[in-house]
Amino acid sequence: MANIKSELKQGLAKTMWAHMLAPDHVQKAEDEIVERFIPAGGYVCRKGDPVDHWMGVLDGFLKMSSISPEGKTVTFSCMLAGGWFGEGSLLKTEPRRYDVVALRDTRVAYMPRSTFTFLLDNSIPFNRFLLHQLNERLGLFISLVEYDRMLDPDTRVARCLAAMFNPYLNPGSSMQLQISQEEIGYISSVSRQRANQALQLLEKKQLLSVDYGGITILNLEGLRRYPEPVAA
Repeated sequence: MANIKSELKQGLAKTMWAHMLAPDHVQKAEDEIVERFIPAGGYVCRKGDPVDHWMGVLDGFLKMSSISPEGKTVTFSCMLAGGWFGEGSLLKTEPRRYDVVALRDTRVAYMPRSTFTFLLDNSIPFNRFLLHQLNERLGLFISLVEYDRMLDPDTRVARCLAAMFNPYLNPGSSMQLQISQEEIGYISSVSRQRANQALQLLEKKQLLSVDYGGITILNLEGLRRYPEPVAA
């Protein structure tokens, strides 16, 4: 148990909100959060589930998605280590409106609703963090509608990769990202083969380099604005 708590503490250190809290509030969160292991392909939560926790990625990679009435899978977001999600459903007290699936073996932290509510009621920094995070997530979802309806696959891959480096939604991301082409396809709503073609094009544009088992971002602003040129 001591080792698990130590790993949890290290995982919380990657988050932005934990650094904002008073020491006694951080301690309360550490004491009441539980950790679960979700194997690759496993569900962290399902659409329609009751919402009892705020959840965060300690280590691994998650995809937030839903299936339309026509059977199309729509990917809303992905979460890497340090990213937390589900605050909107907790605040509205409604059933879960999406599925969250582990794309690889993942350790997930579960903060009980009671702890979340306590921090909401007693911590101004926590409220400020949530306000910024909700604003960032709204901006992300609006941009994803644009990606899906208006952009070609190459641009969609570029913009979806860039979105993974949001400091509020995925604060633990480094420029070297361990991600497979299949996973890039998942988050961009394209096939693995089409993701591979897009990566080759973006590599030729010197926006990223394709490494064994992942990619390295060379020009994040270029990815965010692709295909628009970025001033030197």
